[in-house]
Amino acid sequence: MRALAVFAVPLALLALAHTGSPSATAAAQKDKGPALSPTPVDTNMHDFMEGVFQAPYRRLKAAMAAEPKDAPAWKAIRSDALILAEGGNLLLLRKPAKDADLWDKWSALSRDAGGDLFKAAKAKDYPAAKKAYEAMLGHCNACHKKFEDGKHILAP
Repeated sequence: MRALAVFAVPLALLALAHTGSPSATAAAQKDKGPALSPTPVDTNMHDFMEGVFQAPYRRLKAAMAAEPKDAPAWKAIRSDALILAEGGNLLLLRKPAKDADLWDKWSALSRDAGGDLFKAAKAKDYPAAKKAYEAMLGHCNACHKKFEDGKHILAP
């Protein structure tokens, strides 16, 4: 029995050295850097929507009330349109447990309309920008009606 222990301990140490202990494996992963796949921050949907979408929406609402008069105003619209469009991509990472197909549809439509708004603002085309802006809000509102029981309806 003692002879078995003499061989078992070195074999166990060799196995640990080869595979690593759990803490060694975690340390090795940390040395490799963070995971490179999209990983949503742990928060509820209300906080996510408020944190990502509310400020750009409010700025766009004011900016789109009348045709922008100068390049800085158009640049601000472009910036907020891009934030909202890319936010649509982020929504695709946060699928609900129920009716994910509708969530995906409205997230993608909102993203695409935000992209159209970005392009129209870059071209300084107010009629096209207004159309894309209203389309984007329509897609957002369709989703809010379904998933928020009609709360948080956005007005142009």
